[in-house]
Amino acid sequence: MYDINRIIYMGRELEASDIHISAGQPLLIRRHGKLEEAPLQPTEAETEEMLYGLLDGRQNEWLKEGKDIDFAVQTQDGNRQRINVFRQQNRIAAAIRLLNSHIPSLKELHLPEKLYELASEPRGLVLVTGPTGSGKSTTLASMIEYINQNQAVHIITIEDPIEYTYEGKKALIHQRETGRDTASFASALRSALREDPDIILVGEMRDFETIQAALTAAETGHLVLSTLHTTGAAQTIDRIIDACPAGSQNQVRTQLAGVLKGVITQCLMPMAGGRGRIAGTEVLLGTDAVTNLIRENKSHQMGNVMQSGGALGMHTLNMDLRRLTAQNYITRETAFQYTNDRKDLEQYF
Repeated sequence: MYDINRIIYMGRELEASDIHISAGQPLLIRRHGKLEEAPLQPTEAETEEMLYGLLDGRQNEWLKEGKDIDFAVQTQDGNRQRINVFRQQNRIAAAIRLLNSHIPSLKELHLPEKLYELASEPRGLVLVTGPTGSGKSTTLASMIEYINQNQAVHIITIEDPIEYTYEGKKALIHQRETGRDTASFASALRSALREDPDIILVGEMRDFETIQAALTAAETGHLVLSTLHTTGAAQTIDRIIDACPAGSQNQVRTQLAGVLKGVITQCLMPMAGGRGRIAGTEVLLGTDAVTNLIRENKSHQMGNVMQSGGALGMHTLNMDLRRLTAQNYITRETAFQYTNDRKDLEQYF
């Protein structure tokens, strides 16, 4: 008989990042970014019993109503998993993201040293962006853990669901899960301002209400860390503005220009020789030149600012792809696969 723990342990042994379980379909795992069939293959009946067994009565009702269920579970080895259960073609399915109990350091992740400075900012807004599965949560967790080891501050995280858990070192850390500890990101952000935080982590800036609350928190002297699903620093600025009602966009543009400290955009790529995966990054900093471009609605010019801002710690994705190739972390083929401007990358090479 299969149970979910057996499936999760199998995924970890095979160094998978995700497991896809669908009633009536083969069980798949994602290894080094690619999907492949798993060695364990439960029957349709076993899959249904296993997935329904994860849900309580209330969650079962939500699933029948067509809602997706998000939650995290911890196995006996101390590792946590983020699980999304949903229906497709009237059958139950689930996607499981395997998280590590160990929070890797920024150095272990080969991330730019500028992130140490951004994590040490006393106030403002720092965004980590990228497509789904690009390691945003891990990067944010590394920044929070760096702060935890070095600063005596109060950190509040608002997550959906909680992915990494922290042990307080120098910092006091309160972790709140939407749907369980609080109704929504926006309501938790408003409450957080009354809870004496120094740093607030918002799992995702997904709507105008959350964006507005996050900007207000950054304006009132807090460091706010959050994520967005965008594929470049310039698109991040546009996405925030576009998520706001037309009548509020100028105000939000002004607020954003006033509080933005940095945008880190990343994508996960396979390392040369099959050694795992590594993040390629783009770093935009809230310099005077950048904040002027935000106010003047000229975010399309940000690539030029990043290219010329190397001395300050900025770089474009192509600049990082060239570095990672030169250091033999990735192959040229991989660099061209992940670039967002092929001609520009050819010039770098």
